[in-house]
Amino acid sequence: MTVREAGDFDVEAIREDFPILEREFDGTPLVYLDNAATTHTPEPVVDAIVEYYERYNANVHRGLHHLSQEASVAYEEAHDRVAEFVGASGGRQELIFTGNTTESENLVAYAWGLNELGPGDEVVLTEMEHHASLVTWQQIAKKTGATVRYIRVTDDGHLDMDHAKELIGSDTKMVSVLHVSNTLGTINPVADLADLAHAEDALLFVDGAQAAPNRPVDVEAIDADFYAFSGHKMAGPTGIGCLYGKKQILEDMEPFNYGGDMITKVTFDDATWNELPWKFEAGTPKIAQGIALAEAVDYLDEIGMETVARHENELAQYALERLDEFDDIETFGPPAGQERGGLVSFNLGSVHAHDLSSILNDYAVAIRAGDHCTQPLHDKLGVAATARASFYIYNTREEIDVLIDAMDDARELFG
Repeated sequence: MTVREAGDFDVEAIREDFPILEREFDGTPLVYLDNAATTHTPEPVVDAIVEYYERYNANVHRGLHHLSQEASVAYEEAHDRVAEFVGASGGRQELIFTGNTTESENLVAYAWGLNELGPGDEVVLTEMEHHASLVTWQQIAKKTGATVRYIRVTDDGHLDMDHAKELIGSDTKMVSVLHVSNTLGTINPVADLADLAHAEDALLFVDGAQAAPNRPVDVEAIDADFYAFSGHKMAGPTGIGCLYGKKQILEDMEPFNYGGDMITKVTFDDATWNELPWKFEAGTPKIAQGIALAEAVDYLDEIGMETVARHENELAQYALERLDEFDDIETFGPPAGQERGGLVSFNLGSVHAHDLSSILNDYAVAIRAGDHCTQPLHDKLGVAATARASFYIYNTREEIDVLIDAMDDARELFG
């Protein structure tokens, strides 16, 4: 029975849609707890990819034949469907398909930042930023003479909003912030940050890579000027991301990439740009991926994003409770009892996170180990690396118990 047949949330029915979860390694069932890096892809999404390649594989916007017309319609409607998923009333004109969240960050940084920032201007980030945001704006600041400033993270893993109010001022032109931290699991008050930014005529960019997959997102309720997320973290295919942008801002921006399909007219002397969103989708786009992402959105909506958020929070709370049973385990981010994204970062005594991950792999438990593309945050925390268990719609409490039991053996091995 699949999730579409089951109706109400049934984790066992959901797991049936993900054949990869049936894998075993040396007879040990896979326990996949690395979903903040990449989630798995359900059969309906895989079927959508296969159907495209088997039934109407063709380039879009370039042919008058039947296959091209079918592909073009499906690809364009995919924009509308994903826009609807995040509450963008402007439809496809406000939803650009990119390669991933990182490319979305770079699109805005280069297309907007290079033209709008200069000496004396400030970009405000947070100390918990992913490198996709931190490094990108850092390098744009070097090119433009702008300054990057950082909102402090408190000891319990939250943003210091008093400090945010101090930093965001008349010189601020852009505030770029994670919706949910990929290291701490913190859910940031992005709507409040939008209010602070807009009060100073600054823009707000929200990195939603860890939010759009697992909780309801309404970009207009947040009042985000830009919102980015990735397909491969939300039951979709790799190689596709999304950038929401307010229509007027996108219309005023120059393109990031140049080439075919993003133009209206080209002469030997100049060119004019296509309408949104094609203006920002140069060359042959991510056709199969975009169509499959729309299918993933349908899949998640059938479960219900409120349900997804509740399930992930419950798993995170249970993981924290189990981890807190041990004196030699340190967890990071908001403590148990506070709502958080579906992930927990932790360390086991003096065992390096990489060593712990390697031992857990022997028990077919897949977690993440390292700095999770947040090196400055780990420096602030005073640790070189952390282990991270992250959950999704198909994970169970029993799998968390397997993680805990496997860590007991790691504890014994390392003394």
